[in-house]
Amino acid sequence: MRRFVASGVQLLVVAELVPQYEVSMEDSPPEADDLELMARVRDGDAEAFCALVERHQHRVVGTVAKMLGSPDEAEDLAQQVFIRVWKSAPRWQPNAKFTTWLLTITRNLVFNETRRRGRARTVPLEEPGEHGPRDYADASALSPEEALHTSELQAAIDAAIASLPEQARMAIILRRYEDMPYEDIAAVLGTTVPAVKSLLFRARAELRERLAKWLD
Repeated sequence: MRRFVASGVQLLVVAELVPQYEVSMEDSPPEADDLELMARVRDGDAEAFCALVERHQHRVVGTVAKMLGSPDEAEDLAQQVFIRVWKSAPRWQPNAKFTTWLLTITRNLVFNETRRRGRARTVPLEEPGEHGPRDYADASALSPEEALHTSELQAAIDAAIASLPEQARMAIILRRYEDMPYEDIAAVLGTTVPAVKSLLFRARAELRERLAKWLD
């Protein structure tokens, strides 16, 4: 079981452990959205922090896993993301969506890690977990040959996206897997909406070229 410590408060990352703090989202009033929870975190409320972790940890772990690779590495870096959230809380201001701010922290730590390694990683873009893999077809309804083809196609897509530069890879992941609007992607990447659209256009063109044999 993974735990981390922030400012002397032991905080649990794994969602199923959060209820021991009696902060499940069912216990929160309907108006207790991210900004309200974050305002409480800014005041040192550990229970509100655990509620935010419960609500957003899978998004963070999933994004990191798609950018870096192994689930273990994703969990470790996700812990750093939430520690940064806790430590930054006193300076937080509700000037943007919480998810945009959270994913900006995620982007910074992921980019730092990829630059530290100094090399691209082949990334499995679908990790096993609570949300499960993206279902492109009902595997039980496929013949062995069709299942093999689907598996090979997904591996090719994963490798193609993993080969993109980090900025383009993050844009593709946020758009394709998080279904984020252009405005939010621009905020996370620290750029403009036209720049995001151009980035995605070029990235998709590169993906089509790399996957050409699968698209024939």
